[in-house]
Amino acid sequence: MALQQVTVPDIGDYKEVDVIEVNVSVGDEVKEEDSLITLETDKASMEVPAPFDGVVKEILVKEGDKVSEGSVILQVETATKQAQGTNSAPLDETKEISADKSTSQASYEVTVPDIGDYKDVDVIELNVSVGDEVKEEDSLATLETDKASMEIPSPKDGKVTAIAIKVGDKVSQGSLVLTLAVNGADASHMTTQEALPKVEEIKLPEAKVEQPVAVAESQVIDNTKAHASPAVRRLARILGVDLSRVSASGRKGRITKEDCESYIKKAVTQVQSGQVGGAGAGLDLLPDPVVDFAKFGEIETESLSRINKLSAKNLARNWVKIPHVTFYDDADITDLEAFRKAKKAYAEKQGVKITPLSFLIKAAASALQHYPRFNSSLSNDGESLIIKKY
Repeated sequence: MALQQVTVPDIGDYKEVDVIEVNVSVGDEVKEEDSLITLETDKASMEVPAPFDGVVKEILVKEGDKVSEGSVILQVETATKQAQGTNSAPLDETKEISADKSTSQASYEVTVPDIGDYKDVDVIELNVSVGDEVKEEDSLATLETDKASMEIPSPKDGKVTAIAIKVGDKVSQGSLVLTLAVNGADASHMTTQEALPKVEEIKLPEAKVEQPVAVAESQVIDNTKAHASPAVRRLARILGVDLSRVSASGRKGRITKEDCESYIKKAVTQVQSGQVGGAGAGLDLLPDPVVDFAKFGEIETESLSRINKLSAKNLARNWVKIPHVTFYDDADITDLEAFRKAKKAYAEKQGVKITPLSFLIKAAASALQHYPRFNSSLSNDGESLIIKKY
């Protein structure tokens, strides 16, 4: 038996990173790659996996501590002496298919990292081609979810040897993006998908819920900026919990496992008591008229992105439900009026009358030419814009 120290591996350029979760206790048996603690930088959460099997003998950090690369986080008793530095691998969210120090290069599979609760996310852009040399953190591809676009960075320097996706494909966490040829020394670092702790069973009131439960619409929780550790996101996916509806009680507005459990228990109680009901019903809106805009002039049809489609539905709903505000502003038209009066005599000879409205129409027409989306309509199926060129 040997007592081994577990230290924080390579976490990039970050220092003094917050410990937001400790996933083990003294006496726990851990397997290689089990999650030990969760760290949080300014941009993401990451988990420190166990570098070997063993029993936790001492925990040297707690929630709220700050650690850097090389900081000792706990002591593990192992059956056989492990090589020091086994856990110095960087926390890349990719996995390696072959890495041999004796070879000059190795193939390295880059997969989609943790993208939260999203699945089947659209690939809207490929930023590299086969044969390209890429540096660590270079953008490889761009994904688009319901709410935002995100880029997949390269975890290492290397050369692109194969691309497994194309624009229009749908990917999820763990989907293969491309393969890199990297130096053997770089590839020898053990890398892995995020190691996630086991999800503890949650005892709920006896109730049969056929679908993932939802909190009553009357209780609106604005939690769009809340964040959670990978372990909590995994728990939420298993339980069917929409994290945007969960009230956060953790540090810095972070959602905890307890928050998810409380949300589920409350939702089940509401289902049992029949409190869950819809909101916004009863508007009795008329169906959209079908208009052939082409009969008025030239048009062009432009497909909407996924974000545009979702935004359109929400904006259309809010347009009929939210009170409107009218905005007034002043404009100095001294020069315009002087010009209009100077042309007054000429206009009378032509039998016409020039009013300020003429200039407003001219300004509006020029603005619509410059910003064509303002001169467009949404198609009846909501899938595209009809841009009018008249």
